[in-house]
Amino acid sequence: MKDKMKKVLAIILAGGEGNRLMPLTLDRTKPAVPFGGTYRLIDFPLSNLTNSGYRKVVVLTQYKSQSLDKHITQTWPMPAMLGEYITPVPAQQRTGKHWYLGSADAIYQTIHVINDESPDIVLILGADHVYRMDFSQMVDAHIESGAEFTVSAIRQPIEIADQMGVIEIDKDHPDKIQNWVEKPKNPKGLPDAPHEVLASMGNYVANSDALLEALTVDAHKKDTKHDMGGDIVPYFVERGEAGVYDFKRNEVPGELPSDKNYWRDVGSIDQFYDANTDLIQLNPSFNLYNFEWPLFTGDVSMPPAKFVHNSENRVGMATSSIVSPGVIVSGAQIHNSVISPGVRLHSWSEVRNSIIFDGCIINRHARIEKAILDKNVIVAKGATIGVDRELDISRGFTVTDSGITVVKKGEVVLL
Repeated sequence: MKDKMKKVLAIILAGGEGNRLMPLTLDRTKPAVPFGGTYRLIDFPLSNLTNSGYRKVVVLTQYKSQSLDKHITQTWPMPAMLGEYITPVPAQQRTGKHWYLGSADAIYQTIHVINDESPDIVLILGADHVYRMDFSQMVDAHIESGAEFTVSAIRQPIEIADQMGVIEIDKDHPDKIQNWVEKPKNPKGLPDAPHEVLASMGNYVANSDALLEALTVDAHKKDTKHDMGGDIVPYFVERGEAGVYDFKRNEVPGELPSDKNYWRDVGSIDQFYDANTDLIQLNPSFNLYNFEWPLFTGDVSMPPAKFVHNSENRVGMATSSIVSPGVIVSGAQIHNSVISPGVRLHSWSEVRNSIIFDGCIINRHARIEKAILDKNVIVAKGATIGVDRELDISRGFTVTDSGITVVKKGEVVLL
């Protein structure tokens, strides 16, 4: 493989505040949000990098990063004797008395890290997407194309184009970006699919020297947001040096037809909820059980899940659900839900279409419907969540337009 001849440094942009995921980001940065029972969002890019063979990784952090820093240092140690590392790097105000002004500025403020490593290629990733990807294939394609900067791209519905960078391909050179529009309000559909656009996945491969020059130019401009998608990509497009890598070209070992080229942005509560429910389908849109391209996370040192009671109207059971280690289902009913480690569900309680984070306690006769409960929520006997919208709003819970109720960390929910 061509990339093995090149020295590659990976940078993960993990400083996002995640306002659209409130209140799940009230006490933590977005990449630290739990997902799928036992994982955190940061585990997806880190697993992809590790499986791709890239194990020199810098994670740039800023917003409420304590839980993220702890997770990385405890979960992702790499053998230093082999020159491998995954290390969080906090904002340090190295270029002035200001924190990161944008994703491009975050990298510019840590240029010393790139200079210390002296890579040929820099791989830049977002930290809040759910997907599997072999990045070595993208790096190979970047080298083959001769581009200075390459953007990974995926087809997306045109109605969400205003949330993404949209790519127009050069008809004569299909691996080259002809035009780039950041979050367009009136996007043009693809010629063969008017209802779709070719959108950036937020992953980039850059030749190191060209990247450093682009970041330096951007840092000294006044009419810039210092953003990778909004400023750095257009810089390379205007110079005719931007390539595109179509995600559909990526082949991951062990993938199924049902989850091939799966990619989800989980920037909002609705997106986060939908991505979790993708995991529990009969034929899941995203398969957690691909052991040829495993997802890594911390060792959950808990006993197996336990289901007890089998008497009339008091059966501990779960259907179409993920039930994590340390969970005790004591005469409770769980349907179409994701239950994280250490949750206790007591007799005659019921959880449907919901995501329950670590350590929650669901007491007897409680009922939860289409809700997300952050860590250590206690639901009192007979209390309901997600059943009465007006009641939930009056109690200060977040309720989305689609009807998802979110309860913040540590809440005690009474009748």
